[in-house]
Amino acid sequence: MLTEREPYYRQPLLRTPFHARMREFSQVDCFIPWSGYSTVDVFTTMEQEYFAIRNAASLYDLTPMVKYRIAGPDATRYLDRLMTRHIAKLPVGRVAYGIWCDDSGKLIDDGTVFRFGESEYRLCTAEHQLDWLLDSRIGFDVRIEEVTAEVAALALQGPCSCWVLRTLGLNGIETLAPFESRAFTLGAMTLLVSRTGFTGDLGYELWVEPQHAESLWDRLMEAGRTRTIRPIGSRALNIARLEAGFLQPNVDFVSSGRTLRNGTARSPLELALGWLVDFRKGHFTGRRALLQESQAQPLRRLAGLDVAGNKPAQNALLYADRHGRREIGSVTSAAWSPTCKRNIALAMLAAPYFETGREVWAEIYLNRELVWERRMVRARVVERPFFAPQRRRRTPAADF
Repeated sequence: MLTEREPYYRQPLLRTPFHARMREFSQVDCFIPWSGYSTVDVFTTMEQEYFAIRNAASLYDLTPMVKYRIAGPDATRYLDRLMTRHIAKLPVGRVAYGIWCDDSGKLIDDGTVFRFGESEYRLCTAEHQLDWLLDSRIGFDVRIEEVTAEVAALALQGPCSCWVLRTLGLNGIETLAPFESRAFTLGAMTLLVSRTGFTGDLGYELWVEPQHAESLWDRLMEAGRTRTIRPIGSRALNIARLEAGFLQPNVDFVSSGRTLRNGTARSPLELALGWLVDFRKGHFTGRRALLQESQAQPLRRLAGLDVAGNKPAQNALLYADRHGRREIGSVTSAAWSPTCKRNIALAMLAAPYFETGREVWAEIYLNRELVWERRMVRARVVERPFFAPQRRRRTPAADF
């Protein structure tokens, strides 16, 4: 077993600045890889961690999120050429969710863009994209460098998250609007706070230099002690993001740069991300293909499903009738929602079955005492998100 004293070349995964603190709270020793780092899948139980997100306050280590500094005279023009969204409209101090595609209009990745100045940005993605970013900068006066190891990050999510930050001493944090960022000073620590997150709930993401990471963790845990703040892992976060209707790379879509078979790459229009595509802003990579696709009848689209029963339909094939004679799609993400009290799923469906209200059938396999049972379960196409509390957008933020 590897220990902290082992040389780096015998450590298969990097450790985040919060690793020692997370190890103290881990009761089941369940760590998983993420972008070359070791991160927690479950600390105690998924159920306890999930309800901390929805009913109290939760801490999630975001450090493995890949971060790029993009700066230079042409930084704005470069990002507008790279991404489908009109980045030039993004004010300083704001954050935007965005996507970028290849020349065929197929999605490469998604991420959040922070605008720090007139010509300085930070792009955060779930996976490494440096090669594509560098290849796309030809002809632009812009500098791109990965700064993942230079920035430690925590996601503080849940209805009590604003209260925790106020108790920590961040005066005025309640006035921070959704997708806005602001710098605060805590002693010798400079803390960048953005009102963003992956849970669809009230929440913030905290960005700090690695040398202050453990101090920030300790202060947050102490500030949130009376609100039962709890560290959470990726498994609980996955249920929360599904309730919010958010997509996860390599689960709901695969980057077009990594697909091996024809027909498996997806466009933003197929993934119901057409609202992120601005055809009026001028040329961007994939514009011609997406414009042509938008003028034709869609062949398939990602949709939300309300599935009968309480057994998640993960990876289920979908059919037009209960006899399973015509396959029309498949489920990409599925879970029982404890808050909605519904069996929910995201699925890629063929036309015209992605229309809201349409009835489809899911083929679910259950393992009962080592015996597999096949069930055809009724499902209905519904709108996303499945869970959208008013507190996620309320400004000033609620102080529970």
